[in-house]
Amino acid sequence: MAEQSLGGFFWVLILYDVAEEIDLGLVRKFSGIEPPGREPSFRHPTPDYVRFERAPATETAGEIRMDTGEVFRGYLKYFDYGVVSVELQWQFQSDWDTLVRLSSHWSRAPELERKVLELVHRHIDRLKTCLIKPNDAWLSEDYYIVQLSDARDEAGEPLLASRLLSERGAALAQIVRGEHLPLSSREQQEALQSSMSYYPTDLVVAGWIAAFIYDTPESAAPGVQLLGYANAQLLEFRVYDDLLTRVLSQVYKSLEHQRGVFSRWRFAREAAQLNTIRLDVTELTERTDNAIKFLSDMYYARLYRMAAAKIGVPDYRNLVVEKLRIAGELYDSMVNEFHEARTFVLELMVVAILIIELVFLFRGKG
Repeated sequence: MAEQSLGGFFWVLILYDVAEEIDLGLVRKFSGIEPPGREPSFRHPTPDYVRFERAPATETAGEIRMDTGEVFRGYLKYFDYGVVSVELQWQFQSDWDTLVRLSSHWSRAPELERKVLELVHRHIDRLKTCLIKPNDAWLSEDYYIVQLSDARDEAGEPLLASRLLSERGAALAQIVRGEHLPLSSREQQEALQSSMSYYPTDLVVAGWIAAFIYDTPESAAPGVQLLGYANAQLLEFRVYDDLLTRVLSQVYKSLEHQRGVFSRWRFAREAAQLNTIRLDVTELTERTDNAIKFLSDMYYARLYRMAAAKIGVPDYRNLVVEKLRIAGELYDSMVNEFHEARTFVLELMVVAILIIELVFLFRGKG
């Protein structure tokens, strides 16, 4: 295939877990954001019952200028479950080799991450009253999207997705892996397995750290938003996994140091604390799961499931579910230990009372 000029947009998505919850009503009030419509605006035919619950509040964040001269347009999205997402967009014109180098460069750009973090801190400082139980430390997740808008064949017609995969598969694999060196044929095949098309002239290839979308900017917008939602879910499940790991570690240490009967008396309080955290995480997990709803096997549902599986959402969700199960078993065990300790103490008190009564009885006879 002859070398050609390519046009499109490079997207950077960086997400932060800043609080347990964000009051979107207050965010919209303080920032002057209009109430959301149906989001995303789907390109393909979709039934009305496909929807996003509690659509995020979105505002523009101006421009971020890099030291090398590139200018990214910024947008912020506030999700009700405590996540702030920064979406940066930069328009490019390049050939394939340059596009691969740009993808590798921007997916490993500390300057970009630093500027985004400063941007988020400025906006969060302004919206502190909108945060419910803010976090001291922010866990983050980043993702990159190359959205190719214009690619033509020798006749000047839009390039078919099948030709892109067959003739530019090596470059696409490098893009979704963020690699500047060519991949082996086996790795290329693995990277390109997660690809989908709706029409002959559109294509989505999802990777762990990046994705490639071949479509017009308007038609690619829903895919970009779905990838953002998937990464928001991944971030939240990482947060819950980290929280449960720390909680379970503390419980194990407590169980190791409380071997005596009377020390088990404190299990009731610790079991109640564990159960409170378990129920809170269960509620948050359900809310994260229900943030996006697909009720049929339509194109966007399959696209979302493919992207979520590729970046690891089901894996982290399974980890959280397993740790919730362990927390439930520990809660039951600690409650049982407490009841056994309480029963033992009560039986001991009964025996002590009987002994005292016997002592007084024999003294009276003496």
